[in-house]
Amino acid sequence: MARKFLPAKSALLILDMINDLEFADGEKLLAQTLPILPSLKALRARCRRLKIPVIYCNDNFGRWQSNLEVLVKHCLKDKVRGEPLAEALKPGPKDYFVLKPRHSGFYCTTLDPLLGYLGVNQLIITGIAADICVLFTAHDAHMREFEICVPEDCVASNSASQTRWMLTHLRQVLKISTTPWEQLF
Repeated sequence: MARKFLPAKSALLILDMINDLEFADGEKLLAQTLPILPSLKALRARCRRLKIPVIYCNDNFGRWQSNLEVLVKHCLKDKVRGEPLAEALKPGPKDYFVLKPRHSGFYCTTLDPLLGYLGVNQLIITGIAADICVLFTAHDAHMREFEICVPEDCVASNSASQTRWMLTHLRQVLKISTTPWEQLF
């Protein structure tokens, strides 16, 4: 059994879920992501109830003048493939937002100082694509000595096999917990 996370020391990272999915293989990623939405939404609700910071880390998709409001509006109003994700996981007024230029939530972002400011040493990493952005973020968090959980029911890739590979890699190589979200607290 995985160690329980402490609300006062934890943060929830939601990677790339505010996403138009208007790219090659976006349809595949959407098909794999829709089944995790209820778990991720429930985890986010529990984190909010426990006063655990919720931090959205999103690609800028090459839009260097982007911000959260513009990204959410685009995903909800422009008839894009990723609309169900944005609808289910719209950020709330107390949530944080980090715009990332590459795969990792840490690379060239304000995530590290934000986590320091919040006093966080435990990260719950969720989102898409598990075998790219979640994987790179988990590796960077591991290098920074965070205690990490990547709930197996809150991540998705273009295929189930890619997600399974990533979860196995995290367990075997980095010794990261992939326990389902309901067992965290």
